Amino acid sequence: MSAPRLVATDLDGTVVRSDGTISDRTRRGLAAVEEAGAVLVLVTGRPPRWMPPIVEATGHRGVAICANGALVYDLHTAQVVRHSLITAEAMRAVVEALQREAPGIAFAVERHDTGFAHEPSYRPRWDSGDPKAVRPLDELLADGAVKLLGRHDGMDADELLAVATRAVGDLGTLTHSSSDGLLEISATGVSKASGLASLAQEHGIAASEVVAFGDMPNDLPMLAWAGHSVAVANAHPDVLAASDEVTASNDDDGVAQVLARWF
Repeated sequence: MSAPRLVATDLDGTVVRSDGTISDRTRRGLAAVEEAGAVLVLVTGRPPRWMPPIVEATGHRGVAICANGALVYDLHTAQVVRHSLITAEAMRAVVEALQREAPGIAFAVERHDTGFAHEPSYRPRWDSGDPKAVRPLDELLADGAVKLLGRHDGMDADELLAVATRAVGDLGTLTHSSSDGLLEISATGVSKASGLASLAQEHGIAASEVVAFGDMPNDLPMLAWAGHSVAVANAHPDVLAASDEVTASNDDDGVAQVLARWF
């Protein structure tokens, strides 16, 4: 393809290296996108509260689509500018279906204003340091959220996603972005692709003018929508199979290698 007008890339496992850093080469590659007049979009499952290190590492460049498409976050101002919520009613229906089909699953929510909270049986992989983050399930489901999370310690992520897809149907959009048993649930129709398509439309950019990079199943809708899709070498097998091209791994600056063709 000719030089893309919009570059969309996932973060963790794609431009963020295994040690949690972004290399100088990748930073230069991302900076070159904006300097050439193209739109740079970081598309991630991360909530905004996990974005400050990325904002600093990338020099406050571009815009981010966070929480798998549910939030638009301006990296220049570090402000949420748009959000799409899964309703309390939808979350309760999803929870009931998953409790029935995947006994032992536990839940958490991510909200754009109050952040992360989880029920007592949900075991986060990190300590929020906030005792108020632990709440009864009924309280978690009382209001809409940008993302509902389900964790099952007895299933891996692919297995849990398969079970959940059958159980939940069209009550929400289901995906995962890790190897452990963590399910990510957004409002029906909300995905990295929907967030990216809306943003591209605002700029008058067609899908054919977009290149997208990713590594995990939550990237699949975005990769399918973009005119040219690129998987990093360390990507999930489903992502490798679905992409137009495979580049080097996140630890070997695969995204920067491809961007150097145009920028």
